[in-house]
Amino acid sequence: MEEGHPSANCPILPLQYVRSAERSGCSNRGPVCPMEPPLTEIARRVQSVLSAIRAAAEKCGRRPDDVRLVAATKTVSVDRIRMGIGAGLSILGENRVQEALPKVAALKQEPVRWHFIGQLQRRKVRSVVGLFELIHSVDSLELAQEIDRRAGEAGCLQDILLEVNIGGEPTKAGFRPDELASAIPTMAPLPHIRIKGLMTIPPQADDAESVRGYFRRLRELAESIAGQKIPGVTMDELSMGMSNDYGIAIEEGATFVRVGSALFGARYV
Repeated sequence: MEEGHPSANCPILPLQYVRSAERSGCSNRGPVCPMEPPLTEIARRVQSVLSAIRAAAEKCGRRPDDVRLVAATKTVSVDRIRMGIGAGLSILGENRVQEALPKVAALKQEPVRWHFIGQLQRRKVRSVVGLFELIHSVDSLELAQEIDRRAGEAGCLQDILLEVNIGGEPTKAGFRPDELASAIPTMAPLPHIRIKGLMTIPPQADDAESVRGYFRRLRELAESIAGQKIPGVTMDELSMGMSNDYGIAIEEGATFVRVGSALFGARYV
């Protein structure tokens, strides 16, 4: 897996946005947050982020098309999302089922795909399966089994990523790296899900460079799993990197970067 993966000489992009904005936002029903950019500014931000992604990939010897932008649209209004779509967004990521459903309905004529990127409760799986192309945040065997059951009822095959608690943080969900060796062979035979790769959110840090090791560990973990050649399991996708560190994530092999505040501004609930 050396070709197409980043070299140690890749430059670090000056991305000054804070990761916490991916987890919060202004209410869609309230006034525009003072830190939220004007509607007309969104198109420029989208083009800037897409250009930065292309540049980071090319400088690392990767194909730009191998890295895809997932726009984190939690608390972002439909009008603002539609402006982003017009500027080039093609994958939208939602964190909350109740918020996502009306957006999916309102934007059903738009040429976009939906990914679920937030913590998913088992009781809400039925609403997510089949509606979202990819679920990034499968954090337990029990959740994978419930997704498989609901996908079977819906007559579909659901693609998933396994969330890894790469920093071993007690407050975060996700598999510990050492749990995957036993969990994946148990999940792999489930007939209505496909394990496509891994996702992580590293420990919060002021210096984006300090999270590089976590991204690298996730890539190495994926390479190790891929080497086992488990039937029904591929490690084609790595979902890692947000607004302040997606350049480094690309250097370390990300195929999806989840970006919110760099596109839509910092938002608060």
